[in-house]
Amino acid sequence: MKSASPLSTIRVLTAAGQRSRGWLTAAGLTIPVALGRGGILANKREGDGGTPRGTFRPLRLWWRADRWPRPLTLLPVRPITAEDAWCEDPTSRHYNRPLRRGAGEAGDRLQRADHLYDFIIEIDHNTRPRISGRGSAVFLHLARDNFGPTAGCIAMTRPNLLRLLARIGPRTKIVIG
Repeated sequence: MKSASPLSTIRVLTAAGQRSRGWLTAAGLTIPVALGRGGILANKREGDGGTPRGTFRPLRLWWRADRWPRPLTLLPVRPITAEDAWCEDPTSRHYNRPLRRGAGEAGDRLQRADHLYDFIIEIDHNTRPRISGRGSAVFLHLARDNFGPTAGCIAMTRPNLLRLLARIGPRTKIVIG
């Protein structure tokens, strides 16, 4: 199956009266999403539960190759291994970057027992420049069954994420707020 042309812009807005729920819209798609428990915030800080306001670009897809076939996407793709983690420590020189971690080492593991990180779209939030404490590990990923709030990410159902993946490319703008 050939993918359609890449999306130029994706917009994410808060749902009326529910700061941890929202809508993602792009070229005729309207997708319900879960947002951070703090809603969309202009002044994102580590641990505040906010989804950052701003314009971002997708960098790559991380995916659980042990659970799912490789999805159709225009993004660079990297399978998730047991050693893959993300640095959320603002005092670390590796802050807001992927890490390789052995058993017992610190870091937000990308290979989770639940399915939230089976597909992760990494975005360029807080990357250039990378500022300590301004938020890390902000992804587009799968939602909880009850669409509960995230720690600051944008989450959706698997069918919707796969539909979005087929149309998202490295030049797609992700406008939040």
